[in-house]
Amino acid sequence: MSAYRRELGLFSATMSVVGGIIGSGIFINSSIVAQRLPTSGWVLAAWGAGGIVALLGAFIFAELGQRMPKVGGGYAYLREAFGPLPGFLYGWALLLIMATGAAAAVAMTFATYLQALTGFSSTLLPAVAAAALLLLSALNMSGVRPAAWTLNVLTILKLAALVTLIGAGLLLGGSTVAVVPDAPRTTHDAPLVLAFASALVPILFSYGGWQQTNFVAEEIREPETTLPRALLFGVVIVVLVYCLANAAYLRTLGHAGLAASTAPAADTMAGVLGPWGRTFITAGITISTFGFLDLVILVSPRVYQAMAADGLFFKSFARISPRTGTPMVAIAFQGLWAVALLSTKSYGQLLDYVTFADWIFFGATAATLLVLRRRPASPGYRAPVAPLTVSLFVAAAGYVVIGSVAADPGNAIRGAGLLALGVPVYFFWRWRGGLATGTVA
Repeated sequence: MSAYRRELGLFSATMSVVGGIIGSGIFINSSIVAQRLPTSGWVLAAWGAGGIVALLGAFIFAELGQRMPKVGGGYAYLREAFGPLPGFLYGWALLLIMATGAAAAVAMTFATYLQALTGFSSTLLPAVAAAALLLLSALNMSGVRPAAWTLNVLTILKLAALVTLIGAGLLLGGSTVAVVPDAPRTTHDAPLVLAFASALVPILFSYGGWQQTNFVAEEIREPETTLPRALLFGVVIVVLVYCLANAAYLRTLGHAGLAASTAPAADTMAGVLGPWGRTFITAGITISTFGFLDLVILVSPRVYQAMAADGLFFKSFARISPRTGTPMVAIAFQGLWAVALLSTKSYGQLLDYVTFADWIFFGATAATLLVLRRRPASPGYRAPVAPLTVSLFVAAAGYVVIGSVAADPGNAIRGAGLLALGVPVYFFWRWRGGLATGTVA
């Protein structure tokens, strides 16, 4: 039987961590945080606090990756620690909506920014988004190396765009950009503790994504040492970039201007460099979303392949091509399903339904470390003060879940229903007799 090829080194693994976190959020969503907090100082403090949570997650997933350098990441950890049903529900949610819906949404975001950059007809947006999905799916089917190097180049370019934004904002900015006149007025009547917690929700979503590199652990050279280093290096890079980018926004736009802006990155660059600056950052966001899309398409099919190898999905999904070393059927199906979601125009709504579930699985996967630490393991990287680290991270994940449910209980109910659909599907595959008991192979 064909197996994965260990073709990814430390640089590619680190770039996948960075590329898996930085999408379009840092270019757009900082205004939400400014709307919820009263001063620039508190805005920066919130982004710093979010970075600490991200580092806690990196510590945890680094040890998990060292203990179980298996394809599938969170799926493998949940199955090993809590049994096959939680692992299956995670993979089910990824395939049904979380990965495919995110891919569809990011593809449309990419098409929108490309349209703003090039001026093609807006009627072509769905076709361009579908073409991006299919193109990157085909690239990933051709092998992990070309897909990873494409991701490396795109990640370097998006970092270059952010470094340019940071330099321009910090060196040339000076709170000179006018507040948009018809922007919604922002009040800060809520107690600071609640306002700070509310601001953390979009921040933590912006920091999410480092865990995806664990999905391809079997394709990383010397994963027991390379994966922990890549996670820590990648998250530290992103934390520094995010905090500095927000400092650049605040220096150029001011707190009120940032809160009023609907496109803080574009407004910052336009404020210090004029129309050329806006065009430059639009190109940067276009590249960033395309790179993030490549990462989602690269890593997620490894979860479906692992599920199928455990007898919990179609056997064809378990096959790894002897020619390319990739799960071609799983990649192709994911791409086609994402295009189908795109064509229904309901992907955004479906993604809203299960947003809370993403952080349920985040917290549950982190908790697996406490279970897996009771079992023998070879010496290697260990998360510092793990019980406390895990507790703090699970508490942060729980807060995001509670905040998401409180913000829209209807969406949470519908999302829970979609997840519940996975239970009979799981028992169907159990009935088929395909599940192998014991540890993940």
